[in-house]
Amino acid sequence: MTSIHTFASGSSGNAALVSRGATHILLDAGISARRIAAALGELGLSPQDLSAICITHSHSDHVSGLATIVKRWDVPILATAPCGRQLSYRIAGLEGKLRTVETGSGFPVGEITVTAFPTSHDAPGSCGFRFDALGVLTDSGYVTEEAAGTLAGVSLLLLEANHDVDLLQNGPYPYYLKERILSDQGHLSNETAAAFAVAMARQGTEEFVLAHLSAENNTPERALSAVRWALADAGFDLPLEAAPRSGLSRRYGREAAVCSE
Repeated sequence: MTSIHTFASGSSGNAALVSRGATHILLDAGISARRIAAALGELGLSPQDLSAICITHSHSDHVSGLATIVKRWDVPILATAPCGRQLSYRIAGLEGKLRTVETGSGFPVGEITVTAFPTSHDAPGSCGFRFDALGVLTDSGYVTEEAAGTLAGVSLLLLEANHDVDLLQNGPYPYYLKERILSDQGHLSNETAAAFAVAMARQGTEEFVLAHLSAENNTPERALSAVRWALADAGFDLPLEAAPRSGLSRRYGREAAVCSE
């Protein structure tokens, strides 16, 4: 089956590893290449074992380690065309390793079928990904129609629960930043994540991992409570946890799940 480990999840950096058999895909590189290599080492892997690196968007908390990776590792970089252009302006030598992906249609990376879908974020060409029956949706102001359609039926969903609206509105962030986060090109709130989790559970999703929690405007307890309550109110009792902000997570992915081809 296809599984995922997170290496970091939050505004200070994001990276994860999606695996199936001998295929290993790094999802984002928002921490240093050294930290990514160390996390791979904890799993008995090395950068040479990577089949590809999928990039959701060009913000630094998702790509800060990419310049070093491009210099030192021989791994193809997969991104949408607008995202790839942004990255090429900033990272020397990227063009030779960049592979453009189209949203909406699946393509194989080793043993894994990858499908990109557009998200609504203030970064050109931002996207989420489905890897077989595993979905990842973060950094989106709302759940796009394409995201909902592509993710329908996944067994495991890594889902952004970035902020508690009350904490954000009453917190120390400047007004413009609060407006950005709350906008349709910002981030998913706990309440929006909870509503989408219920919709996904009704379509067969069996496991949820909450991701990209704000250190200033959320807590794991608040995020988990909001989503757990919504699921319970809809009649679901499903595995639910929050990805750690830093450090290697456990392996997510239920052994009973069946991956789509």
